[in-house]
Order: sequence, then C-alpha cells, then structure tokens
Amino acid sequence: MGVKLGILGLGTVGTGTVQLLQDGTGRHPLLQEIEIYKVGVRSLDKSRAVTLPESVLTTDLDEIVNDPKVDIVVEVMGGLEPARSLILKAIENGKHIVTANKAVISRFGEEIFTSANKAGVYVMLEAAVGGGIPVIQPLKQSLSVNRIQSVTGIVNGTTNYILTRMQLEGSNFSDVLADAQRLGYAEADPTADVEGLDAADKIAILASLAFDGRIKLEDVYCEGIRQVSKTDIAYAEKLGFVIKLLAIAKTTTPLSPSSNPPISVRVHPTLVPKAHPLASINGVNNAIFVEGEPIGQVMLYGPGAGAGATASSVSSDILNLVASLKSSTKLPNPLLGCRHQDYCQITPIAELVTRFYARFLTKDQSGVIGKIGICFGDRGVSLESVVQTGFQGELAEIVVVTHDVREGDFREALAEIHSLPAIDSIPSVLRVL
Repeated sequence: MGVKLGILGLGTVGTGTVQLLQDGTGRHPLLQEIEIYKVGVRSLDKSRAVTLPESVLTTDLDEIVNDPKVDIVVEVMGGLEPARSLILKAIENGKHIVTANKAVISRFGEEIFTSANKAGVYVMLEAAVGGGIPVIQPLKQSLSVNRIQSVTGIVNGTTNYILTRMQLEGSNFSDVLADAQRLGYAEADPTADVEGLDAADKIAILASLAFDGRIKLEDVYCEGIRQVSKTDIAYAEKLGFVIKLLAIAKTTTPLSPSSNPPISVRVHPTLVPKAHPLASINGVNNAIFVEGEPIGQVMLYGPGAGAGATASSVSSDILNLVASLKSSTKLPNPLLGCRHQDYCQITPIAELVTRFYARFLTKDQSGVIGKIGICFGDRGVSLESVVQTGFQGELAEIVVVTHDVREGDFREALAEIHSLPAIDSIPSVLRVL
C-alpha cells in the first residue's frame, strides 16, 4: 500500500519536488511506494510544468491536512501563515511533516516540535537550510556523537553573490544589488537577504541541532551587508582576507562534556582569511563549516537554492519518512525526531571574543596613530596591524586589525577614539574570523 502525500504549494519548490517524485528511473526504489495524493494550489486554471490528474489538485488546503488518508504533509508554500496553522493542524491529525520553511521553523519551532513530539510524528526540514546541501540530517545523525564547537556558514546565496561581485569587480553595493535583482538573484524587496534576516533564521535552526537546545530568534545578533563598501573589500584583499556574510554559532567556553555550553549565535559581515575553506565559496553557492570533537573540521558545500537542489532535500526527507513508515517498529526513530526541550544559554554580543577590522578617517595631524593606540591599550585591545594607506581628500585613512578582544572592551575603546578631535569618522567596523 503506497504512502500518500499531501503537498501544500506548487510553486518553484513544489513543482521541482513533483517532477523528481514522478521521475523514478535510476533513483531509490522506495520512490515507487509514494503516491502524490493531493496537491494544494491557489488556482486550478494555471498552466503548470507538471501533469497531475484534476482530482489531485485542490484549492482547499484544509482538506489536505484534515484528510485521514494523507500520511505525509509536504509544506512548500512558504510564508508564516497559513503555513504555521496548516502544519499544526496536520500534526494534530497525526500526519508527518516535511517543510522547506525556515521562517516558520525558526519562529515557531517550539510550538511545532512540542506538538509533533506529543503526537508522535516527525517534522523533517532538510530543505529549510542550505537548499540542496545535506546538513540537517548530518547534524542529527552522522555527526551526532561529536561535541560540536562551531557551525559557521555562508547560508544566503544573494548576499554571497553580491559580495563576490564586489570583490571581483570593485563595484559598489548598490550597483551589484540592482544587477542581482534584474538577474533574479535578489528579490524586489531584498531586506531579508541583505539585512541578514534570512541567514539568522537558518543559523537559529543549525544552532539548535548542533548544541541540542532551542534558540530564540530574538537572541540571534544580526547585522547585514549594506555598510560593506568597495573600499573595505579592497583593504581586506591587501590584508589577506575576503569579506563574507557569515552565520556563526559557537561555544564561548572551551569544549567540555557539558550538554548545554554557553554559545554565541550571530550573523554579520566578516573578514575571512584567504586560506580558510569558506573564503573560496563564491557566487550563489552556500557552505556550512562544522568543527567538533573528535571529527575535527568538515565542510558541506553546494547549491543553496533552486528548484532541483531544494527538491532533492525535500524528497530525501520524504524518503526517510517512507522508510520509517514501511518499517515494522512502532517506536519513533530518535535520530529523526526532535529531542531537545530546553533553551540554549546565549552569550551577549558584548561578551564575544573575536578579532576586529576598523577603518578611520582622520584629520592630517601628527600623533594620531599614537592616540588611537593609547585608547585601545587602555581597554586592553592589542593591535595585530596598523596601516595608513593614503588620503581621501583632506582626510588620512587608517586601518587597524586587532588580536582577539572582548567586544565590549573594543566598543568602549572605539567610543573614546570617536571623541578625539583628530577623528573625522569611523566608516567601517567588521569582525574577523
């Protein structure tokens, strides 16, 4: 007897998923066990890239989540509502969930997973982070015996495309953004991407899996790329770095057997050393770099979006559920379910220890570098490099890179420096990996 799917949404990802499920040749034989039973759409009259019987299509999404014959509900419609309500109703009705919706999971994960555990069903979300890159199941299964130290990702293709173009061409942010919108790599309203909000949703999900605890989205520090200038990219190049928008979840104490170590969870543009594996991830590609004990370092790399890539992840989740439903055991698989109940302890951003890059515009006066150095030294900020490269009009330009420093101390020193009469402005402050 086939496993019946109810699919919510037949847009880009939904269409890609249906196409993959209909084309079983050369793929896993379990695909033969799947029946596309109902598909929810906005309009029955729209022309589509897939062929489905008229009886399968419906505009009544409640009909799908309430139908007792549906075994698995696949939510690929996106948005917060009605996606959240439909997922919860499906869970209440005993249906397993596959979703590509990172926004719903990052905001309403506690509600969804608590309901799923109570109902004894699974919520699968491989496609919610990294598109076609398998990262959710590796964190839940293959890497589950490791003590994870950090998860660092380039998880937004739009911003990576923009920063790559700025780096290769010396272009301005606004010019590349306009081009990305024209080419379809950026939305008409790019806020979620360029302000780091999309990446924040994704790192909240990855952090919860890596560190075995729930994450409140409002605890994720978030900073976008609008302030990154071609000048900063050029300086980064000279200093041996590239600038990437990184999503980082990292323990803030040395590795220990503690199951809930304090962690920092943040999104911000970062200077990445050219020798680091993430420095070479360009264009719309994504990558997730995991460090743990005993595994060491692992990087997962590939297409972060697109119909085929995301459909691959959605379908792999479906296949996992089909295998589970076809097995004889009635007990839930603990490697597929959600096991964490408590919230992670999040370290405030002021307590973060990292390196910094800062660019100063100063009046052309003697002793300015010395005064900057004194301000930093008074706060215990040690400088790795200081470069005075030239002038912008009447103003001298000074770039510094620090050693590891507590962010709160660095910000206090910066405030003192900003008050110096010789300082015109501090156009850029970026963290260094």
